[in-house]
Amino acid sequence: MLKKGLSVAFALMTLLFLVVACNNQEPKDRNTNSAPTSEKNGQDMKEEPEEEDVTLPETTLHKTDQGESVQSLQEILNKVGYSLTVDGEFNAMTTWAITDFQMQQEGMDVSGIYNKATKEALRKSLENESSIEPASGLAKPDNDKSTVSNPHEILALVNKEHALPADFVPRNLVKPDVRFPFTGSVPKMQMRQVAADALEEMFQAGDNAGIDLFAQSGYRSYDRQDAIFASNVAQHGEKVANTFSARPGESEHQSGLTMDVTSPDIGYELTVEFGETDEGKWVQQHAAEYGFIIRYPKGKKKITKYQYEPWHLRYVGQDAAKEIMQKGLTLEEYLGVK
Repeated sequence: MLKKGLSVAFALMTLLFLVVACNNQEPKDRNTNSAPTSEKNGQDMKEEPEEEDVTLPETTLHKTDQGESVQSLQEILNKVGYSLTVDGEFNAMTTWAITDFQMQQEGMDVSGIYNKATKEALRKSLENESSIEPASGLAKPDNDKSTVSNPHEILALVNKEHALPADFVPRNLVKPDVRFPFTGSVPKMQMRQVAADALEEMFQAGDNAGIDLFAQSGYRSYDRQDAIFASNVAQHGEKVANTFSARPGESEHQSGLTMDVTSPDIGYELTVEFGETDEGKWVQQHAAEYGFIIRYPKGKKKITKYQYEPWHLRYVGQDAAKEIMQKGLTLEEYLGVK
């Protein structure tokens, strides 16, 4: 009887073991039925990476700048409708895009420089998911290097090899609130708004320093420059005239960014002696603080093709002006144009 009881007990224990083992075993097709879709189908079902946000640069940027900030700016411009090469180089095409964008914004100064106002306008365009039509403000640059394709930009190079279009008239020409040695209201008293504002600040600083600056000649139209050059040729011959007077289109005065300055000590004339006056010395030291350069410096005639003109001030913006004046460069050298 004992052996029979043990046999029954053994059989029951074996049966219990088999039942437990069966309950713990996973069904063969369980993984197939419950696996996440992304694991089942592998790489094809992976989530698409989110598009990386591009931040608007905080700093002012202009032609010749380069780096990550410029790259970010180019990416932003592409988001609003342009098709720039994103290479981190603030080149002619990036300058064109900025200028074109500015020209399509109501009431915005057109400079070709990325600044606070441009940043705000781009931010609004991104927030509103609005886009612009490229080249509806300014045509794309062409390959004719003898003509300035973007005459609106602050750093436009105007010289004997790069002429302004005959029909170009600057936007926002105004008369700066500074002293002139004559009265009335004539076109040569005008400058573009951005340059006029800077000139007023410079004259105020000059007054505070006790110097006596006068503005003599600013904007000139293409036709007016044509008449001036013809008169100089008649008096001095074309070869000599071309060393101090520009042919029509080749004068910076047409850009609206230039003002000739003078002082009572030299009878309000425009002569090299101005550089030796207190006013001339002060301008040499401080003009860059207000965005101006002496466009035709001493000893640079081979590059500029013009004689030394300490009275001829050209607005290029503070960043460029400070570097140009500190390093003793011409605008051609600064822009890398030989």
